[in-house]
Amino acid sequence: MQQGRAQRGALNEPIPGIFMIFGLFRKRNHNQLIVVRQYDTLTAMARLPVFYTDYEVPDTVMGRFELLSAVMILFFRRTRSSETSGQELAQEIVDAFFEDIDYSIRELGIGDNSVPKRMKKLAGMFYGRLESYAAAMDGSDRVALAAALRRNIYPKAGEGAPSMIALADWMMTAEAHLSGIAETEIATGSATLPQPPEIGKDAP
Repeated sequence: MQQGRAQRGALNEPIPGIFMIFGLFRKRNHNQLIVVRQYDTLTAMARLPVFYTDYEVPDTVMGRFELLSAVMILFFRRTRSSETSGQELAQEIVDAFFEDIDYSIRELGIGDNSVPKRMKKLAGMFYGRLESYAAAMDGSDRVALAAALRRNIYPKAGEGAPSMIALADWMMTAEAHLSGIAETEIATGSATLPQPPEIGKDAP
């Protein structure tokens, strides 16, 4: 695999968009390999088919954006208590996330003049979700987290939207898991997230 690139999506027929080839980093610094390693791990988690088959995340460009945003937010929250280097790493990973999105939007054929406006909207969505999920997770409120996920992932579905409680429970479990990750794992880009169990077998 070429240095600085991640593999294509894990689904059999990945749709174009959020999970295009990544690695188009503009920065070339000592953190690059660490950023690539950690970003690859986070995106691999968000590609897992079980989220789309069992956790009611729609397998669409925006569904993938929502799930990857949730995964990024989990990592971002973990690094709040890290040393300065860990916080800087988290910011570089978020920057990589937005570079990936920018690349994906252009691959979808969006005109160059429209890309900045769309990127601004998506960035606003991401940071809005960071705030709403944080409010629920800081209070260990799985119901409030599920409600926030429901609003964001199914904005037009109203009362007919899935409950999203399983995804909320996984996020709570993932946050607890990340809290036990050593700083050395953060510093080396080796942090992991727990595998989501299949619903009906060992559902959260």
